[in-house]
Amino acid sequence: MLDGPILLGIFLVAIALIIFLTAKVKLHPFISLLIAAYFIGFAVRMDVTEIATTITGGFGNILAYIGIVIILGTIIGTILDKSGAAVKMAETVLRVVGRKKPALAMSIIGAIVSIPVFCDSGYVILTPLRKALTRLTNISPVTMVVALATGLYATHTLVPPTPGPIAAAGNLGLEGDLILIIFLGLLVSIPALIAGYIYAVWVGKKVTTEELSEDEVAATYDEMISSFGKLPSATLSFAPIVVPIFLMAMGSIVKFPSYPLGEAGTFVYNTFAFLGTPVNALFVGFLFALALLPKLNEETLSGWIGEGMKSAAVIIMVTGAGGALGGMLSATPIGDYLGSTLSSLSLGIFLPFIIAAALKTAQGSSTVALVTTSAMMAPMLSQLGFDSLMAKALVVMAIGAGAMTVSHANDSYFWVVTEFGGLKVETAYKAQTIATLIQGLVTVTVVAILAVFFI
Repeated sequence: MLDGPILLGIFLVAIALIIFLTAKVKLHPFISLLIAAYFIGFAVRMDVTEIATTITGGFGNILAYIGIVIILGTIIGTILDKSGAAVKMAETVLRVVGRKKPALAMSIIGAIVSIPVFCDSGYVILTPLRKALTRLTNISPVTMVVALATGLYATHTLVPPTPGPIAAAGNLGLEGDLILIIFLGLLVSIPALIAGYIYAVWVGKKVTTEELSEDEVAATYDEMISSFGKLPSATLSFAPIVVPIFLMAMGSIVKFPSYPLGEAGTFVYNTFAFLGTPVNALFVGFLFALALLPKLNEETLSGWIGEGMKSAAVIIMVTGAGGALGGMLSATPIGDYLGSTLSSLSLGIFLPFIIAAALKTAQGSSTVALVTTSAMMAPMLSQLGFDSLMAKALVVMAIGAGAMTVSHANDSYFWVVTEFGGLKVETAYKAQTIATLIQGLVTVTVVAILAVFFI
């Protein structure tokens, strides 16, 4: 195989190839990532008999650890969406925060709902609530549009069980440490949420939107509520999210060196060690989600769950293809060479941010940026000095920050916010695009500060 500076050129061409195929040719990311993996294999002159096994091995290895977790997380999000539990969570937060700060309430609601639900779907689900709250409080419609959009975005790229952060954690070997990614993601997402909220208040004074009339708003909100029949209780609505997080936290606690809840082999230890494993914790969350089904029939048990599985399928394929790319990079000298070369540039934690931001801005998908960047970073971690558990977790956060930067015309979420928010395209660039740029920069700044103390 080849070695030396030419490996850097091959790596850069691979990135350019992914961007060109997804952004210009509009080829599906799954095929684009596979093509890049094949390109690297042939370009470094890998033995042709090893290329296929390297690709399939990388594909299978990542899905063996993280595939079921992604599927269960997506199914839970679908059930929360269709049962009205997401709306119930929103109303619960609104009662706690109060209507005196409607934009802040909207941001917090968005951040919570986007943990299990894709931000695109979350925005659609919460739009009637946002419009009704705008009407009741007489606040700037643009402020509310941006507050909801940035609130949803704050956790979308940082906090599992959203598939993107799960896939990134899996690519970096953190599939057994999702609870750390969850808590760190929640911590890092707070400054992103605050930055989005502050910008929402500011930009709401500068631009206008084209909202529905008051009668149309009221009708839309009432129609949404009536479509669910009776909303589930707040306890049942939050349980599919809160219970898995609690179980994973307990699974980590029982394994502390001091064994605070009993030695290995005891009933308590074995119980939480079992339930705290991510796939088991998410399955328990799924069981709690079943309590949200209005009826136990074919429509819900097969239809709703099947819809969640279909949504997960695309993420699973892209994640697997990212694993194939990562496997190829690991099997060639590229990872070692890039790690030693890039470490001399002293980019540190900003390197994964820059790569993810370039991919996100160029091709539009945050999930693809998360999967691809994490696959590329995995072989370089040791050479870059990111060996420790916390260092790898912060790399996931830096990639998530890059995957925020920026949402514009090639991003489906941009158009969801534009259309459902009643924004003109030029207004959307001032509101949504600039807001996500600020969120990404604020997030990577926070990650860089944490890196100073923990790496």
